Amino acid sequence: MAGYVPDWSLERRGAIDQRRHLEKIKEALKERLGDLVSDESIIASDGKRVVKVPLRSLEQYKFRFHPWQGDRVGQDRGEHRPGDVLGRVPDGQRVGPGKGQQPGDVPGVDYLEAEVTLEDIQSLLFSELGLPYLKQKPLSEVPQPTWVFKDIRPKGLMGNLDKRKSLKENLLRNARAGRPHVGHLRDRDLRFKTWIDEPLPEDNAVVIAMRDISGSMGDFKKLMARTFAFWMLKFLRTQYQAVDVVFLVHHTQAREVSEDEFFQLGESGGTKVSSVYQLCLEVIQSRYPPSQWNIYPIHFSDGDNWSDADNRRTVELLQRMLPMVNVFGYGEIREGGYTSTLMSAFSRIQHPRFKMVTITQKQDVYPALKTFFPRQGG
Repeated sequence: MAGYVPDWSLERRGAIDQRRHLEKIKEALKERLGDLVSDESIIASDGKRVVKVPLRSLEQYKFRFHPWQGDRVGQDRGEHRPGDVLGRVPDGQRVGPGKGQQPGDVPGVDYLEAEVTLEDIQSLLFSELGLPYLKQKPLSEVPQPTWVFKDIRPKGLMGNLDKRKSLKENLLRNARAGRPHVGHLRDRDLRFKTWIDEPLPEDNAVVIAMRDISGSMGDFKKLMARTFAFWMLKFLRTQYQAVDVVFLVHHTQAREVSEDEFFQLGESGGTKVSSVYQLCLEVIQSRYPPSQWNIYPIHFSDGDNWSDADNRRTVELLQRMLPMVNVFGYGEIREGGYTSTLMSAFSRIQHPRFKMVTITQKQDVYPALKTFFPRQGG
């Protein structure tokens, strides 16, 4: 048919709808990421838990005529223009389920539930996180050799033939002979990819995770500290190959523990924060020299320290460590609007590598992760 131009987008409707559906899922996940990150059932799962996230229905837009008002042809009488308001819902009339006091005839918004896995949440969360101020350091261990295809040679296995390079060589040879075209391939035109032994660069990094286990750390405070540590470890082990993690806990005394103990230890005793900062400094000096390691101490407490004297001692130790570390993070978990004496002491420290956050509700864990581990740092 003359002048007919087919609309090929109709052939791609399925792929377009699928992409739009995936975008809607991603948008819904972003909106609920703060809630999902702090969902205790997800943290306690085996990693295979499926989460249902509500989404607006993705039905295509179409005209729908009133079923009891006779036949219609889909056009008006020319009385309206684009943008005119045709009607409003009266005050008090219910627009959707559960709103207003009177029954209404206006349809509600249809919602679907999309199933997402822990891996879906991880990929979205981890795309926003990174180790800030990360620098190349001398490797503490010799890495395993890594075979990579980086060289091109005129001899090699046919399975490693680089077709693009070979065609380019053929074209250049013909052009030099005065006939710029591709054809009449010769053995000397062939180029092959060749592997070489090249260790992948690695950046030595250590995260020193510190948790207050004194008696004042109740169930909520304990859950928030564990939730942050859970996602921190998931992030580090998913995104980085060579990261050490040291686990320290403290009440009036500090000690190094295993990962299981870090998450499972209960709460008892008083609080002496300087004890864990002293131990952190000793761990850095004895095992992780700053010249060879990127260092990230992270401490969570409720800030209820033993005395002002210990606050001053803690600040002194912190100031000694700040020149050694990439970032030092302090997270204070509170129930209520008070400000602790430790937070007041820390607030006088002005250093670009010292970051503080306050967690008063579950949704604060997600911003805390982004504060301590921003994608762009430096």
